[in-house]
Amino acid sequence: MAESIYVGGLLVATPLLDDPNFRRSVVLILEHDEDGGTLGVVINRPSDISVTSVLPTWDPLVTGPSVLFEGGPVQTDSALALAVVMSGAEPLGWRRLHTGRRGVSRLGTVDLDAPPEILAGEISQMRIFAGYAGWTQGQLAGEVAQGAWYIVDSEPGDTFHPHPSSLWRTVLRRQPGELAFVASYPDDPSQN
Repeated sequence: MAESIYVGGLLVATPLLDDPNFRRSVVLILEHDEDGGTLGVVINRPSDISVTSVLPTWDPLVTGPSVLFEGGPVQTDSALALAVVMSGAEPLGWRRLHTGRRGVSRLGTVDLDAPPEILAGEISQMRIFAGYAGWTQGQLAGEVAQGAWYIVDSEPGDTFHPHPSSLWRTVLRRQPGELAFVASYPDDPSQN
């Protein structure tokens, strides 16, 4: 398990976190500043809204499922996209996530105001998120201390997991020690 919050890391909701915005969520950290705050996107919540109905020109580049993901409760009327580039290049319209832990990342954010054609041959995977999750200075650290989140390392396939609804269990199962057992925690403990 990771010991600190860092860009590129994951926040995994503990079973104690019952806020409907984050229950059983997996959040990819996109920005973190000890003196500022933290910004991330929930990567395991596909919505029922097709990309075609909102951003039709980007639909051909989206990695399935071709729907908007619920990125978090903040600014849900805005969209943010993440994409993996095929090479080490930094194409126009794409900004690398500087993780600081795992070396050079091929994952970055996409400028959805850019023409999709300039990225079409450069990216291998892409997802679009409506909204994001945000915490003010010290807020997330407080939630972690209260037992609301596990902080774990991400793996390359997490952001574009083919079965997003199973990502919470998948991430927990691969953790060392007792944390792996949390993956089998029932959805409703009263039904156990």
